[in-house]
Amino acid sequence: MIKFDASHANLLENIEDYQQEVTRIHKMIHEKTGEGNDFLGWVDWAINYDKDEFEKILKVADNVKDKAEVLLVCGIGGSYLGARAAVEMIQGLYSKNKTEVIFIGNTFSSIYMKQVLDYIKDKSVVLNVISKSGTTTETALAFRMLKQALEEKYGKEDCKERIIVTTDKARGSLKALADKEDYETFVIPDDIGGRYSVITPVGLVPMAIMGIDIVDVMKGLKDSYNDLNNDSLKDNVAYQYGVSRRIMQNAGKDVEMLVTYEPNMTMIGEWWKQLFGESEGKDGKGILPTSATFSTDLHSLGQFIQDGKKVLFETLVTVKTPMLDMEFPSDDDDADGMNYLSGKSLDWVNKMAYEGTLEAHEVTGGVSNLIITLEDNSAYTFGYMCYFFFKACAMSCYMIDINPFNQPGVEVYKKNMFKLLGKN
Repeated sequence: MIKFDASHANLLENIEDYQQEVTRIHKMIHEKTGEGNDFLGWVDWAINYDKDEFEKILKVADNVKDKAEVLLVCGIGGSYLGARAAVEMIQGLYSKNKTEVIFIGNTFSSIYMKQVLDYIKDKSVVLNVISKSGTTTETALAFRMLKQALEEKYGKEDCKERIIVTTDKARGSLKALADKEDYETFVIPDDIGGRYSVITPVGLVPMAIMGIDIVDVMKGLKDSYNDLNNDSLKDNVAYQYGVSRRIMQNAGKDVEMLVTYEPNMTMIGEWWKQLFGESEGKDGKGILPTSATFSTDLHSLGQFIQDGKKVLFETLVTVKTPMLDMEFPSDDDDADGMNYLSGKSLDWVNKMAYEGTLEAHEVTGGVSNLIITLEDNSAYTFGYMCYFFFKACAMSCYMIDINPFNQPGVEVYKKNMFKLLGKN
């Protein structure tokens, strides 16, 4: 379901020369003996996930979506990026769903908060709050305001059917509140960190409410688990990608730009940036992850990529078969001179832009390109892709002796912020 191509990267080393190291790390990942092994639950989640809870997700989603004109997903980082990436990749930016999804609790912006509260006043709302501790500041701030607004609108009793909590199974302020208020709850597994959690109820609950077939998501995850459960650099595309990233950094490429050609894939780039940036950026090491959506961003970043300092490489994520396509029409006057495209599909035009850009960046610009090709935008492919990136990320991090699963650096800004806010 995923193809990987390094032939446009001009790699200065042979990928298969890393086989011995990859074999060692593959064993470490699957035997869960590496640093941060308390958070390797995602490795076999496709096999070991809670089947009863999964059925409960399907049941609750079926009951809730009839109530909701708007689904509010309240969370930050891994508690919202994966779900948003999934919804947009699978359903597009303007789906035909009766339920609209709004992501909140990921900013302190007064403008955003006030506009969302005003927007939902006359709409039927369901809220899914996602936080393992319940004390993540952005999420806790938004949830208090949303909870009060919903209780004022519906009353406490009706809110039991409208507020869904995804949190720790036993601890934390949000779990205690959910128990007190008798909210429906789902569990964030102890051994899966936030940026790997889209395949758990963190991502599956909002996906299911939005009408995504999460059975297919999990089938894609399981097939990816089976396909990538080997250490062969000849066959394992996730490890090929992980090793290629290391080779690129060895050559002085410290920035990776994940490039898509579909606007509905933009949030995949945002999710990927957290996965790799938060996993790899430690101890003065790692590759800076950034992203772009072409051809749009070619009109802003294209000049630097083509002619600027050679600090980056591109990883292209392309989709073989788009969810929608249409033909470009003819015009009798042809005043815009565009009739040469008449009868051509827009996806064909997009792919020609991709091919032309690839040649310009690689051949003329000297910019290395790695290419990841997805079969389509389906729920199955999303699940498959998640595991692909998880394995590649773990491999990349362990190759430079980094714990892929902690994030000590993000605590620094929080301490400073709390001091300025006057928190004891």
